[in-house]
Amino acid sequence: MLRDTWHYLKGHYLALGGGGVFIALVLVALFSPVLAPYDPLEQNLDGRLQPPSLAHPLGTDDFGRDILSRIIYGARISLRIGLIALSIGLSAGTFLGLIAGYKGGWLDSCIMRLMDIMLAFPSILLAIGIVAVIGPGIDNAMLAISIVMVPQFARLVRSSVLSIREMAYVEAARALGAGDGRILIRSVLPNCLAPLIVQTTLSMATAVLDAAGLSFLGLGAQPPQPEWGAMLAGGRELLLKAPWVMTFPGLAIFVVVLGLNLFGDGLRDALDPKRMPA
Repeated sequence: MLRDTWHYLKGHYLALGGGGVFIALVLVALFSPVLAPYDPLEQNLDGRLQPPSLAHPLGTDDFGRDILSRIIYGARISLRIGLIALSIGLSAGTFLGLIAGYKGGWLDSCIMRLMDIMLAFPSILLAIGIVAVIGPGIDNAMLAISIVMVPQFARLVRSSVLSIREMAYVEAARALGAGDGRILIRSVLPNCLAPLIVQTTLSMATAVLDAAGLSFLGLGAQPPQPEWGAMLAGGRELLLKAPWVMTFPGLAIFVVVLGLNLFGDGLRDALDPKRMPA
């Protein structure tokens, strides 16, 4: 499967470009202390609102802080939020989807009705409500984003399990005396991986976007943390006077989210079971 998927992706240039964006995000996050020309928190009021120049390629903000350095360090925050929130949401959603789809009955109904209630709210509004209850902050924002991701993974896994649990190899494992846990881990979960991989990639883009949205509203990363959404919020009053303060963080969000979505779309096509192997 991996060989066939890679063979398809080699000719899907948009997907490769999106994967390159994600790899670049990881590298920038890992090596931000080396790549950033300045301390992202260092203020220089004498050099405030300088336009892009050789000294400051993306200009400075209203506190004289180098925007390029803040965007580079912001990649670390965005990647951290995305990965941690995604890990929690993926784990919880997969567990609930496996249990609901495999057991069925009243347990399935209870879990899925709870997921339906959560899906009745737009994800960003639900995240805002959760953060408003537990308080603003980057850790609380990660928790809120992970909670709103759970229904997506739970419904996806459940729909796969409903068909997989009736397969002959599952019945054979059950006839041989395998317990439910072994059947779920060894026979059911591996066959849910293809749609999970695609959904995980697309949800990473959603997590980055939701984190930026919460920070823009003052519910996520708090000043002076160099988070892209918070940088957008700080530059909105300077859009006409110093447009670079808001433009470059917005471009960073746009490029990363677009790249992750393109990569996810390419993976979806590559892992489509209806596609004949090349």
